[in-house]
Amino acid sequence: MADMRTFNVVILGFSFMFIFTAFQTGGMIEQTVIQSVQQEGLLIGASGYVSLAIIYSVFAVANWGAPSVVSVCGPRTSMVIGAVMYCLFIAVFIYPMVWALYLGSVLIGLGAAVIWTAQGSFLTVNSTQETIGRNSGIFWALLQCSLLFGNIFVWQEFSGKETIDSKTRIQVYVVLLVVCCVGTLMLFVLRNRRPEDRSDLLNVNSGDQASEGPLQAFKRSIQLLKTKEMLLLGVCFAYTGFELTFFSGVYGTCIGNTKAFGDEAKSLIGISGAFIGAGEILGGAAFGLGGKLTNRHGRDPIILFGFIVHMTAYYLIYINLPQSSPITEIITDASYYPVLMDSNKYVAILCSFLLGLGDSSFNTQVYSILGFMFPEDSAPAFALFKFVQSLTAAAGFFYSKYLLLQWQLLILVVFGVAGTLAFFEVEWKTSNASRKGYTQIG
Repeated sequence: MADMRTFNVVILGFSFMFIFTAFQTGGMIEQTVIQSVQQEGLLIGASGYVSLAIIYSVFAVANWGAPSVVSVCGPRTSMVIGAVMYCLFIAVFIYPMVWALYLGSVLIGLGAAVIWTAQGSFLTVNSTQETIGRNSGIFWALLQCSLLFGNIFVWQEFSGKETIDSKTRIQVYVVLLVVCCVGTLMLFVLRNRRPEDRSDLLNVNSGDQASEGPLQAFKRSIQLLKTKEMLLLGVCFAYTGFELTFFSGVYGTCIGNTKAFGDEAKSLIGISGAFIGAGEILGGAAFGLGGKLTNRHGRDPIILFGFIVHMTAYYLIYINLPQSSPITEIITDASYYPVLMDSNKYVAILCSFLLGLGDSSFNTQVYSILGFMFPEDSAPAFALFKFVQSLTAAAGFFYSKYLLLQWQLLILVVFGVAGTLAFFEVEWKTSNASRKGYTQIG
């Protein structure tokens, strides 16, 4: 039985690794690719930042209905539906058109809400209180391998290219589409939980959750949102959304637009993404293998570690990259250049690794605390997490088109401090409740 649960977690991780090799790689290069496509006379007026903002805006709104979809279709079928939407979005870039780009952005936003809500529910169902931290780490490490493999591929394809020609673009996105389809098919390998396995799973009432109607699932989401614990965690959720925007779409564009890197600038986007993935994988593996230490010492040390790592990265990015780099590669004012040091590609790549490592610290612990606090309401709880995260991610992509780097980093620092303190408060309350024999909150 335990082996079957572990099998499900590992297959889930591999499936998402393939699906998000396509999406995360595509997202990191989207703005750069669109800039090159526009030189071919296509996608005139389109923006990668706007596309990503639409994705996360729809994602945010759709999270309110996602628990209802999961309650009707079940986690596995829901994940398949969501994965198909990812495949359609990747296919748009093979022959790009403005209407298809934005329609695809809407569809993938809907699919993302469903696939992530179902994933959170499925992971919780296949975990116990002792294994939720380990399983979250295993899943996260496998998922983030997508950044490593996808971006190494992009680095090879973009090497030595100042612009991305149509042949290179089509070749990259055809490969990404095939990879996404493979991940979708792998979801069919997941095994449903047997009725006799119900008693010792973390989500002991998931059978009731799965059988409740869509309206009840929606009402439960509203009820959870009103709890003090969820409101506090919402601040941490918001921070993960802003930093998701930065590392997944903005930072790569900043590197690609830094002329001090010369002909390497575009290919460095792939290297940057790979090192972000390396940080994510290392963090997920370390925090997964250290699950027993987390149970003993709590989640606060890992969150504090992630906070310190991110603050270090933000400072180094501030002094290393041009302030106008999120917006354009045409620098007309010398004041936009770094004033404390010359742009250094090795520092830029180090910051990529730190961004990934810090992100894994926050996300693995958010998964862990939600699975522990809301075992009977996993789908609504994870839907709320993704709602807040995607809402702030959408806001981040909207302002990324206009704000200089220094102001974007300031937003990250403010929300990083607030989100860390909020998590500490909830973890303290959760630890006290656990010692008194309670787990479900709200």
